[in-house]
Amino acid sequence: MLTLHHKVLGQGPALIILHGLFGSLDNWISHARSLSDRFSVYLLDQRNHGKSPHAEEWNYLIMAEDLNDFMDQHGIMQAHLLGHSMGGKTVMKLAGEYPERIDHLIVADMGIKQYPPHHQHILDSIRSLQLQTLASRKEAREQLESQLDDASIVQFLLKSLGRDEQKNFRWKFNFDVIDANYREVLAPIQNHFPFEGPTLFLSGGNSQYVMPEDEKSILEQFPQATFQTLSGAGHWLHADKPQAFLQSVNSFLAS
Repeated sequence: MLTLHHKVLGQGPALIILHGLFGSLDNWISHARSLSDRFSVYLLDQRNHGKSPHAEEWNYLIMAEDLNDFMDQHGIMQAHLLGHSMGGKTVMKLAGEYPERIDHLIVADMGIKQYPPHHQHILDSIRSLQLQTLASRKEAREQLESQLDDASIVQFLLKSLGRDEQKNFRWKFNFDVIDANYREVLAPIQNHFPFEGPTLFLSGGNSQYVMPEDEKSILEQFPQATFQTLSGAGHWLHADKPQAFLQSVNSFLAS
C-alpha cells in the first residue's frame, strides 16, 4: 500500500481531486482554494507523480486501489470525486470497483475509450533533456522550447522539474515507468457494472477528447451521466476557463 502525498483545504463534505498525466496536485491549488469554502478539498499526487512514491506497477486499476486506500487511511467513507484527463479515468475506475464510495462524480475532459498514442512529442522532449548537465531552469526551458512549439506545455512540464538532495535537476514524475508503460494511460475503462450515481462529463469545446459520438458508450457505463461543454476551452479546461469551470462544478455538486 502506498501513502499518497496530499494537501487538504477547507471544511465540509469531502471532495477529492486528481490531476492528469505529468501533473501534480499543485496544478489544482487555486481551484481548491475557491472550493474550500464549501468542501474539504483533498488534492492528491497520484503514484509516480508529484511527491507521491514511485512504483513499477502503474495502471488504472492500481491507481483506483491507491485512491480507495487513501480514503480508508483518512476515514473518508464517501466523497465527491473530480478527475482530469488521466485522473478522470482513475475516478471512473474507482466508480466501477467501489461505487459506494462516490457521491457525485466529475470527469474533466476524458472519455472511457481507448485513445491512440498522442504524447510522443512530449515523451521525446522529456527524454532528450540532459538533466545531468543542466545548469539552470532557463536552460531547461530553452531546450524544451526547441522541441515543443506550445509554451503552455513547456510551462506545465517545468512545474514538475525539481532538484534532488545533491541539487541536481530531476523530474518529480517517474519518467522511466511512465515511458515504459505509456499505453496504460491510453487504455479504456471497462467496468463490470454501470455506475448509477450522478456523473458529469465536463469537456472543453476546443478539445477532441470527448466527442458527441462517444456519449452512447459512456452512458452504457454511466447511465446517469450528463454532458457539458465549456466553449473556448481546450483539454486544460480548468486553466483555460477557470470561472466557468468552477461554476459548472459548484452547480453540479449542489444538485
